[in-house]
Amino acid sequence: MVVELISVGTELLLGNIVNTNTQYLAEKCALLGLSMYHQVTVGDNRERLSESFETALKRSDVVILTGGLGPTEDDLTKEVCAEVMGLSLVEDVHTKERIKEYFKNSIYKEIPDNNWKQALVPQGAVVLDNNNGTAPGLIMEKDGKVAILLPGPPGELTPLFHDQVFPYLQKLQPEVIRSQMIKICGHGESQVENKLLDLIDGQSNPTIATYAKTAEVHLRVTAKASSEEEAKSLLKPVVKEIKSRFGDDVYTTKEEETIEMAVVRLLKKYELTVTTAESCTGGLIAGRLVNVPGASQVFREGFITYSNKAKRKHLDVSKSTLKKYGAVSEQTAKEMAIGGVFAADSDVCIAVTGIAGPDSDGEKPVGLVYMACYMKDKVSVEEYHFKGNREKIREQSVVKALDLLRRSILKNYHS
Repeated sequence: MVVELISVGTELLLGNIVNTNTQYLAEKCALLGLSMYHQVTVGDNRERLSESFETALKRSDVVILTGGLGPTEDDLTKEVCAEVMGLSLVEDVHTKERIKEYFKNSIYKEIPDNNWKQALVPQGAVVLDNNNGTAPGLIMEKDGKVAILLPGPPGELTPLFHDQVFPYLQKLQPEVIRSQMIKICGHGESQVENKLLDLIDGQSNPTIATYAKTAEVHLRVTAKASSEEEAKSLLKPVVKEIKSRFGDDVYTTKEEETIEMAVVRLLKKYELTVTTAESCTGGLIAGRLVNVPGASQVFREGFITYSNKAKRKHLDVSKSTLKKYGAVSEQTAKEMAIGGVFAADSDVCIAVTGIAGPDSDGEKPVGLVYMACYMKDKVSVEEYHFKGNREKIREQSVVKALDLLRRSILKNYHS
């Protein structure tokens, strides 16, 4: 089954809004095993939208349109789609009542007249209740073709798609599609692919797809079958083989789990407390950890010691170390990690110091980063030479630091 995405909105063409909806929907459609060959972005123009929709209907089984369902005059998606599919608009009493209820619980009590436009729906369409806005989603079926209209704001689109559209599309797909995510740290995308080349070259069902992320690689293993049990049995040996090849480089096989979630999970499992000591990352590592629900059980304290004076005052880095080796050095990273443990009375500390740029200190290059992890009277240190701009270097440093923390815990508790 072929699906096409059409994103509607002049603001998207102008770059005023980042189109996160397309990424989300593309991932979910891939998860459903739907084929996607085109993604289109079109402005709020009746003729161009009509042309894009007509073309999409000719080459796809399902067309998903996002945006253009609002109350203003330039919101044309519903009207254009109904016209192209030959459906008249009729008032939906249920949606009208929901709009009234929405405004009753809003800070804006008066309902503008143009909002009633959102209660008009194509005749025979399936109306999808939007619990986070006034524009309902719509499913229109005609002559073997399906058009799915979704509101543009991600906070409305995402829950509506997850709760109502995903199950609908699942029923349209004759085969059962099951995927397993494998997330890896410690290798680049080409390295991962090289280690799996025999599996990838010989794949038919399941299939293996690689996705490069910041300092990570994600693998999606997907199987098609006539039943869920059969799909799972196809996935199991392939996933097992991949995990055996990468060992502890695999930090999770859960779709929703991030590396910071995996770290917090390990800290909780072994009843450890953690402290962060950061220089070039400026609190980003601590921020990632405290974003995880329940991090308060394990996160003790975070130090942002950007200056040499701060490193000495809060982490007890020696003056002689800073003078002899500099702030960006293996020795300073070690002392930051050790000092962080004792300053916060925690079990483990992850420390990072580096040159994020754009300028170097004259002696050491931009992208040079040292990170150290101290626990159980042992300290592990890593040296990295990252590429990219300041933001990219800091992002890579955060992921690698979290991974070093994760590996240090495994090393101490798996032996």
